[in-house]
Amino acid sequence: MVEYEFFIAGRWRNRENIKPILDIVRENGHTAYCFIENEYQGEKISIGADNDPDTFMGQSEVMAQDDPLIRHIFEVDIAAERQADKFLLVLPAGIAAHIEAGIAYGMGKKCYAVGRLEKTETLYCIFEHVFPGAKELQTWLKSNR
Repeated sequence: MVEYEFFIAGRWRNRENIKPILDIVRENGHTAYCFIENEYQGEKISIGADNDPDTFMGQSEVMAQDDPLIRHIFEVDIAAERQADKFLLVLPAGIAAHIEAGIAYGMGKKCYAVGRLEKTETLYCIFEHVFPGAKELQTWLKSNR
């Protein structure tokens, strides 16, 4: 079941660049899931839009892999990725977002990226298109309603 046209992935520490991309997608009549809108309360940390990303990312990166909060975040994101038609990676992105791109490609979803690629990678061939910036993405979205 498709609930979202786009699953938008990226790095928490890059959320100031992700939010405008999310807004552009929605302003052009497309539905989207994006992790930056989620809030989580764990035993050790809370994660939300008002938190400093460096602080809670630093805290979460040293948590045990089997911590219930880590598992919960994974399950929420993977469920949304399954329910999305397309995948959009906002660069620069971390390892987790790149893994999500591979998962989306493996699910048969069309994958896109926006931002500058740091270097040539053969596996970036999974992307149907890499938009240099928000302006190019917006032009494409307008023509693909």
